[in-house]
Amino acid sequence: MSFDQFWDGLRRRQGKQEGNRAMIDALRLGRAFGYAELAVAIEKALEHGCFNVDAVRLLLPEEAPRRRSERVEVGVLRRYDRPQPTMANYDQLPPSWAVGEVIQ
Repeated sequence: MSFDQFWDGLRRRQGKQEGNRAMIDALRLGRAFGYAELAVAIEKALEHGCFNVDAVRLLLPEEAPRRRSERVEVGVLRRYDRPQPTMANYDQLPPSWAVGEVIQ
């Protein structure tokens, strides 16, 4: 319910296209902070009559909960490791222009 009210307010204030983009930005905040936290923040914004994604961002907790990364064993993929390219010999290439010529 609150998501629909917020979306309607965004479209009324910013126009249909920009309001839709703003709502997508708001929903992306749910990925980082969780959709339950996002719903609470949108409710608070609606209580104040605010239809702004940046305000919702301010009403969210300061830090997003961090997900632990999973370790991945690369095993046989190590055979594709290659050294990083180097430009050490670049200055030794002969110039392709006359030495006294100015290139602009």
